[in-house]
Amino acid sequence: MTASTSTTIPASIRAREGSPDKLKTAVGSAVGTTIENYDFLAYGTAAALYFGDAFFHSEDPVVGVLLGFLTFGIGFAMRPLGGIIGGHLGDKYGRKPVLVGALLIMGFATVLIGVLPTYSQVGLLAPILLTLIRIIQGLAFGAEWGGAILMTFEHAPWKKRGLYTAIPQAGVPLGLLLANLVFLFSVGLDNELAWRLPFLLSAVLIVAGLIIRLKVTESPEFEEAKAAGELEKNPVLSVLKSDWRNVLRAIALRLAESGGFYVIVTYLISYISSGDEPIAERSVALTGLVIAAALGVVATILWGRLGDKIGRKPVYIVGTLLLIAFGFPLFGLVNTGSAMLIVFAYVFGLTVIHDMLAGTQGAWFSELFPVATRNSGASLGYQFSAAISGFIPLIAAAIAVPLGFGGVALVYMGCGLIGLVGALVTKETWGRKERAAVDAIIAGEPR
Repeated sequence: MTASTSTTIPASIRAREGSPDKLKTAVGSAVGTTIENYDFLAYGTAAALYFGDAFFHSEDPVVGVLLGFLTFGIGFAMRPLGGIIGGHLGDKYGRKPVLVGALLIMGFATVLIGVLPTYSQVGLLAPILLTLIRIIQGLAFGAEWGGAILMTFEHAPWKKRGLYTAIPQAGVPLGLLLANLVFLFSVGLDNELAWRLPFLLSAVLIVAGLIIRLKVTESPEFEEAKAAGELEKNPVLSVLKSDWRNVLRAIALRLAESGGFYVIVTYLISYISSGDEPIAERSVALTGLVIAAALGVVATILWGRLGDKIGRKPVYIVGTLLLIAFGFPLFGLVNTGSAMLIVFAYVFGLTVIHDMLAGTQGAWFSELFPVATRNSGASLGYQFSAAISGFIPLIAAAIAVPLGFGGVALVYMGCGLIGLVGALVTKETWGRKERAAVDAIIAGEPR
């Protein structure tokens, strides 16, 4: 069935069942977000473990790690620009073209990292090339998220939009799982393949992702808005003029999820395995990441479904409170050196706290903005927050020098506090009133 055909479905049927392509769209979006996160997160792991030696000439290993995290953050700094470009094009010309283009650009840039020369081979040219590629990655990833989530959201049945949008959100732990499985395997290689292999293998994922994503149909809600002449000429400017408060709220909400995530995923692995007396082997941290990511694929979807049942706001408030409470216990568990407790810290911090927030985000952010500016609004909030949170590992590593792990715990808790404030001041978009309105549409009654 074509996208134009799906737009003729009555509102009551769309509310109850969604479009005929709802599941294919969710899976196609999830494949893309998995690949994008594999590519982007593989860089974070490599920056923590290898790039200080491979690309940055420094006798102090701490300086090397800081420089690696700096380039990691540069990619995030470019994501708002990617979000602006992708949001504008997605609201003006459709969600699908942006998704395909972003996937191609990200894949090409990631494979290039796998063949880059190192500092020992070409000197300063090596970190310059790495930084340029990281900029391209950031632009592509910035354009990706909004389209993937909104395509899924706008195809999904209204009463299950939390569930369906959590499916592409599950691409975050799934991409993390795949990236760290490869690193867990390659960490035993005693040569450059230990960090090159994960980037080269992404070529296989890109081909598979493009095949699936090209078969996804355009959003029925976008097609309806286009047919009705309701598209904005300048959606980015429009959303900044009329809906800037929701953009700021989305930034605060997202910062809790992404800031906490990168403390655990990127900084913590360096904290555990670096220094003269490492707390544990790298393999212990990578194992914790792998287990937490594997559980997170299912947990993210379940958290999204919970948001359908009780609303977006209660789930998010609980998640941010847990984030604040877990700052010092996180490092208390890790500092024991016990492999079991380190793995538990990863599982609780990611599968419970992070995935609770991520599983709720897709639907909540989408519901904050109207169709004509939804891609731009959601992307701006999501990616401007990413520009901040991408520097969290760098901030954590820097603040740990004078304050130790306590300073990093405070950074982690600060992200949670910002998210809690954001949750408290953001309207509930799927409370009892909204659920009752959808029930009325399904029953064929007036709103």
